[in-house]
Amino acid sequence: MNISDIFLDLDRTLWDFDLNARKTLIDIFEKYSLYARGISSVDNFIEAYTIHNERLWLLYRENKISKELLRSERFNLTFLDFKIIDNELALEVGEEYINKCPLQTSLFPHTMEILNYLNNKYNLHIITNGFEEVQHIKLRASNLTSFFNNVITSEMVKVKKPNPVIFQYALDQANVIASNSIMIGDDLPVDILGAKAIGISQIYFNPKKEPHNEEIDYEIACLSEIKNIL
Repeated sequence: MNISDIFLDLDRTLWDFDLNARKTLIDIFEKYSLYARGISSVDNFIEAYTIHNERLWLLYRENKISKELLRSERFNLTFLDFKIIDNELALEVGEEYINKCPLQTSLFPHTMEILNYLNNKYNLHIITNGFEEVQHIKLRASNLTSFFNNVITSEMVKVKKPNPVIFQYALDQANVIASNSIMIGDDLPVDILGAKAIGISQIYFNPKKEPHNEEIDYEIACLSEIKNIL
C-alpha cells in the first residue's frame, strides 16, 4: 500500500459512544429522580432510550427526520414507555444529555497509543455523521483534536456516510486521491462499504467480532492491530 492519509470515524471507533452515553444516562437517572417517577431501574431506562435513539438515528441518516426532531423525541418516547407524559421534562433531559455526554472522555483501548503511532507516519482526518458542534466538543474534551488535519462532518457536507459525496469531499479537503487513502471505522455499511465504493481501502473495526459476508480489505477486533497493517 502507498497510503499517505488515514480517515477515521469517531463514535464507536475512537470515542466509546456506548460507555459515554451510559455514564451520562446514569447521571440523568439520578439527577432527575427517575426511579421516583416510575422507571424501575437505570438499566430499563437505558435500554428503552437506546432502542428509540437508534431507531431515530437510522431515520436521520436516511434523511427522513430532522436533527431537531431526533433530539426532541428520543427522551419523550422513552418516557412514554414508562407512562410518563411530560414534554417539559423530556426537553430538559434532552438538553442535559446534549450538554453533558460530549464531555465524557472514555476512549477505546489503545486509542491514544495508535493515534500517536499513526500521527508519526500519516496525515489523519475524521469523517463523522455526528453533529458538527458535538463532535468538536468530544474531540477537545478527549484531547484528540491535535491529531487531525481535517474534521469532516455530515452537517458540513450536507450528506451523510455512506454517500460517496462525503468521502470525495474529505479526499478533496485532504488533497489526496482514494488509492493513497484508507478508512477506519466500526460501521460496516456506513464506514467500510461507503469507503470501498469510492475506492478507498478499509479497516473494519469489529470489536464484537460480528459475522458478515462482505469482502473488505482488513478487519480488526482491537485498535492495536492497526500496527500490523500500517
